[in-house]
This record gives sequence, C-alpha cells and structure tokens, in this order.
Amino acid sequence: MYLEVLRIYTSSSSSDMVIPPPVKAQRITNFLKPYLLKMHFSNKYVSAQVIHAPTATVAAAASSQEKLLHEAWAKTQQSTRDVSAAAKIGKILGERLLVKDIPAVSVVYKKNQRYHGKVKAVIDSLRESGVKLL
Repeated sequence: MYLEVLRIYTSSSSSDMVIPPPVKAQRITNFLKPYLLKMHFSNKYVSAQVIHAPTATVAAAASSQEKLLHEAWAKTQQSTRDVSAAAKIGKILGERLLVKDIPAVSVVYKKNQRYHGKVKAVIDSLRESGVKLL
C-alpha cells in the first residue's frame, strides 16, 4: 500500500498524479471559532460558561448558583434546575456576552448530549438574546 502511494506521488506523468485534499488544521479551526459554550447540569443547578479557547480563560458565565439569582428564585419558589431555569441562564449569559462584545459562540456538546430539554432551552435563549451560534 505504501509503495503504491509513493509510486503515484513520484510518477512523472501528470495524469497519474494524485493531489491530496486540503486538510484544515485544528489550530486554524480553533482560531476561527475562539469562543466555546460549555454547559453543565447537576441535580440542583444549571450553569453555562463561554470559554476563550486560545487563552483558556472564561469570557462570561452564568449559573443558578449565583447568590442574587438563587435568592430571587427562592423567594418566588422557582426551581433552579428545570428547563425554565436553563432558559433564564441562557438569557442572562447572552446579555453578558453582548455587553462584552462577543457576537458569536460555538457550542461544545458533552458525550451523548443532544439538542433537547435543558440544552435546547439554553441555546434557544442565547439565540433570542442576539448571540449567533456557529
């Protein structure tokens, strides 16, 4: 197999020459999509954060564990873990991203995570707040 490939690349005839397809390097992809949305859902809380991949720093974050949100939801007896809480977290995160002039974010799914339920609520509320998803 290796010898056949070597023969094709070294043949003098231009009709036999095979040009390999261009490969987009992972570092170029990371440069083009620097902001990554990561979500975490526990049995009690919902949290989402946007990470700047080249520097590995958190650009913006929102969680139902934040003191002001948690106290406000406790007074009105709202859940900190259901789909409506996930939608509110997405809306808050979207507003924080727009304040920091981050117009677009790419989504990173965990293993076996689908676009359904809480994940869908966070992503849809981010879209509604004006953040583009790549």
